[in-house]
Amino acid sequence: METKRSVALAVPMTICVASGSFAQGGMQRGAGQGSGGRMYDPKTAETVSGEVVSVEEIHGKGWGQGRGGRGGGYGVHLILKSDKEEIALHLGPGWYLDKHGLSIAPGNRIEVRGSRITFEGKPAIIAAGVKNGDQSLKLRDDDGLPAWRGQGRPQRGQ
Repeated sequence: METKRSVALAVPMTICVASGSFAQGGMQRGAGQGSGGRMYDPKTAETVSGEVVSVEEIHGKGWGQGRGGRGGGYGVHLILKSDKEEIALHLGPGWYLDKHGLSIAPGNRIEVRGSRITFEGKPAIIAAGVKNGDQSLKLRDDDGLPAWRGQGRPQRGQ
């Protein structure tokens, strides 16, 4: 009986941890496969362009951590309609985009470079960089590490 209860509690906890990890930009490559690392894969990097259909603010655990964990933050996700498809784009924390003055709205024509992944059974792109008119912002390095990593928090050894 105790084992069944432990398993019943472990499954929802695993789902919560995995979804919180995605929201924090700490996504695991091959999530669910125990392979570690990040989902961003430089081998699947591509550039897409098109019209922004919608802009979503994803609120939840982890999005305020770039400001020292004060909360109230959100992640920015877009739906982009290219000449081939509609695809979800995962940009990053709203505070980081705001800090760099990047504003994206439905109807904007943008270009995004990023890693194509499958998220919740659907194609998506984890953005490494975005161009909107004369604005551009680097979101991740060539290995997929977030540009906002460590900002707003004391670094180790300080």
